[in-house]
Amino acid sequence: MDPADFDTALLDPTRLSIVSLLVSVEWAEFGWVRESAGLSPSALSKQVSTLETRGYVEVKKGYVGKRPRTWLALTPTGRDALERHVAALRRVVEESQRAAERRDT
Repeated sequence: MDPADFDTALLDPTRLSIVSLLVSVEWAEFGWVRESAGLSPSALSKQVSTLETRGYVEVKKGYVGKRPRTWLALTPTGRDALERHVAALRRVVEESQRAAERRDT
């Protein structure tokens, strides 16, 4: 397995959780992602900034009534990165299973 197959940004479990949450929605409210990932607002902000810098997440700010809100979306670049990273993880599991089968025979 070539380490280059893995996305270094997604090796962090927190960032992997965030993009995994966003993959199934068009836009998600910051609060929902924060609660779902079990993060503090500042911890989520820091991770989102890292993902946004890489072009994986888009951030949109607005209001619901008079209350400010922040929404997050996974970009096509982020979706591709997640798919490649998950494929690399699957290859590791498959190679491990094949090695275990060879050892058992």
